[in-house]
Amino acid sequence: MEIITPHRRYSDGGACAVEPCPRCAAVHSQPMLRQIARGEPVLFVLPAFPGKSPNSEKVLGPLPDLAEALSLEFLNALCERVAEVYPPGARVIICSDGRVFNDVVGISDEDITAYQRELRALAQRIGPRTLELRHLDDVYPEAAHQEMREILTARYGEDLATVKARVHEGGDALAQYRGTTRFLLEDSDRLDPSTSRSARQRDSRERAYVVIQRSGAWSKLIALRFPDAVRLSIHPHACGADKIGIALMDAADAWQTAWHGVAVDLGEGFLLMKRREAESLGSTLVYDGPRPSHYRLTDPRSLPESVRAGLRPRAREDGDRATAMRPAAEENPHEPVVA
Repeated sequence: MEIITPHRRYSDGGACAVEPCPRCAAVHSQPMLRQIARGEPVLFVLPAFPGKSPNSEKVLGPLPDLAEALSLEFLNALCERVAEVYPPGARVIICSDGRVFNDVVGISDEDITAYQRELRALAQRIGPRTLELRHLDDVYPEAAHQEMREILTARYGEDLATVKARVHEGGDALAQYRGTTRFLLEDSDRLDPSTSRSARQRDSRERAYVVIQRSGAWSKLIALRFPDAVRLSIHPHACGADKIGIALMDAADAWQTAWHGVAVDLGEGFLLMKRREAESLGSTLVYDGPRPSHYRLTDPRSLPESVRAGLRPRAREDGDRATAMRPAAEENPHEPVVA
């Protein structure tokens, strides 16, 4: 827990964000202890890496790039740090949730298939003993994509009225709803500029409930499949919650993820931000062979001081690790950067 804590994301801030209390660990210590008693690796499950945003102002394209590679590097390093104090180490099962709700967020099934295929290969290269990818196709291999979603929702999903009532109560559910709505609106602004913004806002709010409903169904299925696993989340969670909110990379925005942004090389580490923000700072696009990979900030002084001040020391450590992934010839921006 001490290894995980520096990377936790708390929805309620307060003292636990500075010095976690015993309650922060109590919920998760029992499943850890059960695994340790059996001499097994500590198992984490993380619903994440759904697929790239369809908004080209936020990402470089539909396939994984250096942002995903760095996020996977972080998870692999977390497992390796656990192995330093507990020899069996740890494993992370990434439960990719893109197929669960891609029809609602505007990503095609074809793009989800391509993203999952490349993400699985990337995870195998980075953490062959620590990282594993699962997705809805593994659960219902004989079903068509839309049928998979319908079966999942019918078996494990709450009705939308219950979802809405929980959101209206506030707390983590409301924070997740607001974050989801914001992402949906950003993407609809790009994909459907023909309608008014107020109409897109209303549509995004309704679709956000569906995303949360299906995400909850996916989460319930994961809990049944991996009852002793420690639950990780990309969303911030309050002290004592049944999931540990965790940041995979430093970002200019607390809700930023690899699949909603690009990695920007600051020279002293990497930072996630939207593509248009990286380009507005005068960053240079770096390629992995023929494919765009990330940006390099040519003038670090252009980064707002408010953003730089928020960078944690871990960003610099991850930057050192990511630098080791790059060939010495990377001065040519068209040289490969993810081997």
